[in-house]
Amino acid sequence: MADPAPGSAPDSTGSRRSLAAGLLLGAAGSTVVLLASGRTWAEGRAATGGGALPLTADGQDVTGVPAALAIVGLAALVAVFAVRGAGRRTVAVLLALSGLGAAISAWAGASDRTALDAEAARATGDAAATIDALTHTAWPYVTAAGGLLILLAGLLALRYGSRWPTMSGRYERDGTPRPRKAPRTAPDPDRPEELWKALDRGEDPTGERP
Repeated sequence: MADPAPGSAPDSTGSRRSLAAGLLLGAAGSTVVLLASGRTWAEGRAATGGGALPLTADGQDVTGVPAALAIVGLAALVAVFAVRGAGRRTVAVLLALSGLGAAISAWAGASDRTALDAEAARATGDAAATIDALTHTAWPYVTAAGGLLILLAGLLALRYGSRWPTMSGRYERDGTPRPRKAPRTAPDPDRPEELWKALDRGEDPTGERP
């Protein structure tokens, strides 16, 4: 028996590892972005006639871009396995860009104060109200880290995606076609179950057949 081609096993192992890493990074990154963008990003106090009103703003108040791009990233992660060739590379680029955009927008929102100023104006009824003692939490940076995980998944898809399997019922993991099922043979009219079926249809199973 001939030995397998040199390098075929390591290549297959590397493809499986890159596939697992891409799936893990993309799913984990999207989950982190979606969860962290719902946490409190900024805190402060708005001055009122009776004192100071504590206010908070979560990531969705600051910017909805990271969460939206995380959803795009999840869709692209699934679509990577539904296409091949140039389509797969295009989707991989979309996956990487969605992660990059989520990271940049979250990083930019880490120092934002407009969301809390708007909340102060709404809460006090004074359009000129502003926030005092403004502080920011670590959640914007956690969101940015999740975006970077999505970016890494996209880069893995760009580098190794051509070796990954495609979702198709006719192909195995190694890309070879599955054997087709053997065609059904015509039923034997002399078998007992076929005779009963003929009687059920009102046919005479003992009559001459053409």
